[in-house]
Amino acid sequence: MLKAKLGISPICWWNDDLVELSDDVSLEECLRQASVAGYSGMETGRRFPMTMVELGPVLDAHKMSVCGGWFSGTILNGDLAENKDQIRAQMDLFIAAKAPCIVYGEVAQSIQGDRSKPLSKKTKLDELQIRTYAHNMTLFGEWCAEQGMPLSYHHHMAAVIETEAELDLFMKHSGAGIPLLYDAGHMAFAGGDVLRVIDNHHARITHVHTKDVRADVISTIDRTKESFLDAVVKGAFTVPGDGSLDFDAIIKRLAGYGYEGWFVVEAEQDPKKAPPLEWSTKGNAELRRILARHGYTVAN
Repeated sequence: MLKAKLGISPICWWNDDLVELSDDVSLEECLRQASVAGYSGMETGRRFPMTMVELGPVLDAHKMSVCGGWFSGTILNGDLAENKDQIRAQMDLFIAAKAPCIVYGEVAQSIQGDRSKPLSKKTKLDELQIRTYAHNMTLFGEWCAEQGMPLSYHHHMAAVIETEAELDLFMKHSGAGIPLLYDAGHMAFAGGDVLRVIDNHHARITHVHTKDVRADVISTIDRTKESFLDAVVKGAFTVPGDGSLDFDAIIKRLAGYGYEGWFVVEAEQDPKKAPPLEWSTKGNAELRRILARHGYTVAN
């Protein structure tokens, strides 16, 4: 039997980029609801304290663990030393929390958090630029792993590595020192083949975000005028089982390559339209159904 763990992102409760898409709930209530919904881990967010002295008792009270968390990196700018300084506190927390990885998100030259920039204005790197960037990311990833906390690289809409072609080049020119976070929702939004990406890069996938998409919403986005955050507000993303992606096929493909580890629900929605407890429970139930079908046991 393959082993899986189910985690969730706090973005279902509070959105770090869009305050208007946030519930007025405490960290404790967020963790309580996630536990009730059937999850054993949560990725970190803006309401998380950054020391285990503060965070540990709250996690223990709800039988939850840290299953990852975003780091806003700027390795594209070439500043490895600065990024090492910036990630240190998070790394120390994650090591103490026995987290599986830090989720690396490239924010240099990214427009993912800028609502004034339409998707068509995304920075496009040529292969030489991607090769240089991938080399530096590998060095940074190797250093993080040597410190005791590996990264998992998040390809992301409106960031420099967004499309399947960009990811292929990034993976071609980077090394095993920078593992991959596979996010089916972001890849589908970018127009990529979600199963082919698994086929091509399964050996480097160490973390999985199970973000579903609403294809009918995405099809209405005017990428020359609307931003990534505009798409989020319109409801481009949802939990597994509610959107357009075939997670049965996705999980079957991952299982075929022997993937074991975290499956993390990350569905930024308006909590007033999609109450987090109800929708996170729906996503959890759908994942458990599919995981069991493809030979996974889910750890509590």
